[in-house]
Formats: sequence, structure tokens, C-alpha cells
Amino acid sequence: MDATEIAAGRERWEQRLSRSRITDRDFTTLSGEVVDAVYGPPPDSSDPRFERIGWPGEYPYTRGLHASGYRGKPWTIRQFAGFGNAEQTNERYKMILDSGGDGLSVAFDMPTLMGRDSDDPRALGEVGHCGVAVDSAADMDVLFDGIDLADVSTSMTISGPAVPIFCMYVVAAERQGADVRLLNGTLQTDIFKEYIAQKEWIYPPQPHLKLIGDLMEYTAENIPAYKPLSVSGYHIREAGATAAQELAFTLADGFGYVELGLSRGMDVDTVAAGLSFFFDAHLDFFEEIAKFRAARRIWARWMRDRFGANSAKAQWLRFHTQTAGVSLTAQQPENNIVRTAIEAMAAVLGGTNSLHTNALDEVLALPTDKSAQIALRTQQVIAEEMGVLNVADPLGGSWYVEELTDRLEEAAEKIFAQIIEMGGDGSVTAGLLRGIEDGWFSAEIAESAFRYQIALEKGEKRVVGVNVNEGEYGEPLEILRVSHEVELVQRGAVQARRRSRDDAAVQSALARMVADAEADRNTIPAMLDAARAEATLGEICNAFKPLWGEYREQARF
Repeated sequence: MDATEIAAGRERWEQRLSRSRITDRDFTTLSGEVVDAVYGPPPDSSDPRFERIGWPGEYPYTRGLHASGYRGKPWTIRQFAGFGNAEQTNERYKMILDSGGDGLSVAFDMPTLMGRDSDDPRALGEVGHCGVAVDSAADMDVLFDGIDLADVSTSMTISGPAVPIFCMYVVAAERQGADVRLLNGTLQTDIFKEYIAQKEWIYPPQPHLKLIGDLMEYTAENIPAYKPLSVSGYHIREAGATAAQELAFTLADGFGYVELGLSRGMDVDTVAAGLSFFFDAHLDFFEEIAKFRAARRIWARWMRDRFGANSAKAQWLRFHTQTAGVSLTAQQPENNIVRTAIEAMAAVLGGTNSLHTNALDEVLALPTDKSAQIALRTQQVIAEEMGVLNVADPLGGSWYVEELTDRLEEAAEKIFAQIIEMGGDGSVTAGLLRGIEDGWFSAEIAESAFRYQIALEKGEKRVVGVNVNEGEYGEPLEILRVSHEVELVQRGAVQARRRSRDDAAVQSALARMVADAEADRNTIPAMLDAARAEATLGEICNAFKPLWGEYREQARF
């Protein structure tokens, strides 16, 4: 790009910045030096790389979605939390909000993640242990009691039973008197990721895609600000994928959901604008920054050039980040505070739109109030004290960062080509389904995880307190333990709820829901009625099983 083009780009950026809302902050260094909102090549210079780098708020969005960077709006501090029952988790949410958190992110327990009620025999011993137990809309009422759902952005990390959980959330908002059309938040709903990495599904792929398509249509028409899909690379990375695999598999899943929306007759600008993404922030500081920058660039280009998206919002890749759970160590757990802080800084310098920071004790148990507050304060220290809000994409133009960004983009494109070739019909979706059926994704991730483990055992990759600088120190951590009493109370509550509700209304709504699925009508309105009548999560999920069956992954050796 020659000097004239670079100068014209800066002028465009300055015009966009002049129209941006800027927060009332001190944008100077700690020493009082005034800094610009963005930096680029010197005046009258040329840079052949700059077409791929560009300016913040300008296609291909390598440097961020907004001209003002974080000067206009800092990232959302969205702490992931959930344990025990709805009442206990509600208390944690209020602590997070009172301590300065901006949004909530719901962690569900394993029975809920699998679409099972707390009194299901398969839920024994698991209720409330890895997240909060939610059996019906009444639990959602308690979960958000005293929290205005019309005013708080809420993310829910659940995929297999995501659609009935969403319906319960909407019903809870209705009962609060909220204007449901104004609800804002995200729902994970990413079933491709489940087959690839996390393994929490209910039905075979096509029925799950049917429900996801219903949700996309319903929210686009009725709750336009809500993001019905948060495409998740986090769990792919946590399973052992490399940065390039996380990047490629996640974006390929996103392309598949765009194709799903288009198959429903939806407009690409509407479909793509309704997606958000969820990435891992791992230990390699510069590689992670480059990954986030490459993700924005790839998404913008594919949306424009392959899918024909015209609106900027459809070309924007908006993403939440969580620091890497798998990087935490049980040995010398206080070191996890440092790891998390640096991973969080990588997410911020990479331009994340929202962020969760893991607690130091999460390798051992769910966080205590103290460790959760340290994790929250980690973000607040970065936001308030580190000067990162001053400049958009401060590492843009770094020879190292730009080279890593280019390499990751190139590696991802090679993986996209493999996926499309596997499908045989030119679509990404066919390749995803074939890769899932053949175990290709699982095998690729397993191979990457194996290579890393060997490097760790040989000492080629070093982890402080594990294979270098070993030795115990400090007092044993006090960890959060969820009492078995929680399970007994939750089981009793869901059974009492079944006895006291209008069972005829429940059965009628469930029957209409299944009839709509058989007739290929949208299932959401009937499912909302089921949630209003206090149908349980297990009842809603089980109602479809005679029609769709359950998915069983084929064993691979």
C-alpha cells in the first residue's frame, strides 16, 4: 500500500473516530504523556503489509471493530459462575455485580448440560457440582431474582439443551415484567463443538440443527438484539487443539451455522450479525494476540467474499474470551493468578469484546468467593491501571505479531480446504458432518494433545511448579465444596413442582411441540408454553427422543 492510500485510510479513520462515543477517561500514560488513539506508518511512507492490517473499524477488521478501540467502550467484564442451586448462584451473581462486573455468564451442572432433571437416576452425585442445577423456569426465576434481565447482558454456556434453557430464561424475564424484545445476551447453542470436543449432546446432528435453526429464526424476528449462537473454540482448545486448530475449527463451525441460516431462507446479514464467538486465551502471549486478529480478518473476508454479506455487523467477528482452564496447575496454585493475568492481557490486546478470568483454585474445585473476587479484580486492574484502553491495537505493525497473524490465517485456510474437501459438495456443513462422523476432528485434536504431553514430559515445554521450579509452598487452599444436601433439596423441589403444576397444560404443550417438529414447523412457541407451564428440562428433551432418537458416538481406535 503506497503513501497516498495509507494517508486516505487514516483520514477515513479520523472521520469515524469523530463520530464515535468516547468514554470520559484520562487517555495519558502514567507519566502524563498524551497518546494518540491509534498508531500507523509514518506520514508519507508506504507499507506493502498495510492492506492486510488496515485501521481499526475498517475492513478487514484485523485491528478491531471500532475506530475508537476501548476508548469508546471497554470490554464487558463477564464472570462465569454457577454452583449448587439457583439461590446460591444468585448470591454469587449479586456479589459479582456489586463488585463491578458488567455481565453474567451462567455455568450449569452436568445433569443440566445433558438435558436431565436433578431427580434422574443418572444425575446422582452430580447435582450442583460443576455449575448450577436448573430443572424448570421456576429455577430461572430464583437464579435471576433481584437482577433486572432487561438491563443485564447474560451469557449461558450450554449447547445440547440450549433451546429449552433459552425458553426458561425468556419465561423468567416475562415474569419479571421485562420487555422480552429488548433482551440482550448470548446462548452457546454450538452443537458442532460438542461433537468435535466437549461431547455433551442429546440427539443426532440433524435434529439439533433443526432446533438451532428454529432458534435463529425466532430470535431474529422476536428478540433482535439477542445472539442465539456463541460459536465456541474454547472447549476445542481445552481438549488439546493447537491455536491454528482452535481458530479454524471454530470459524468453520460458524460458517456452517451461516449455511444453516441461509438454508432457512434467512438473509446473510441477519444470520451473521446474530452470531458471536468464544475463544480461549492460552499461555503463548503473542500467538494468542495474533489468533484473535487473524480470526477477525478471516471472518470478515469469508462473510464478504464467500457469503455476500454487505453490512459491517455481519462482517464483524464479536467474541468473548476465557483464560485457559487447562493452563492452571494444582501444584503451586497461586501461580495461576499470574498465568490468568497474562492470558487476560493477551485477550485485551487482541481486542476481545468480553472476558472471563479464571480463578486460581478452579483446577481443584469451583471458585470460592475470595478466589472469584481475585479473578474479577484481575480484569479491573488491567482495565483501570495498565493503560490498555488508550490505544486501539497497540501491537499492530509489530513485525512479529503481523507474521504470526499471517501464519495462523494461512494455517486456518488450509484446514478449511480440508473440511470442504471432506464434504464433497462444496459446503462447509457437509465437511463438518463428515468429519464428525469419521472422527477426523477428534483424531486431529488427540494428536495435538499427545504431542504437547510428550513435549511436557521431555521438558521441552516448561511449566513452573510442574516440571521446573518444583516444590510446595504456602498453606493448602480452602476450596468450595457443594454439600450433598443441595442435591436432596433440588430433587425434592422438582418433584414438588411436578405435583403442584397443571399437568394437563404441560402435556398439551409438549404434544404441540413434538407435532410442530414432525411437521417441520418452528418449535419455539410451543416450547415456551411448556416452560410457562413448568415442564422440566428432562421432560422437554425426552419428548423429542421417540421422534429423533439419541446420538451415540462410534468408538475410534
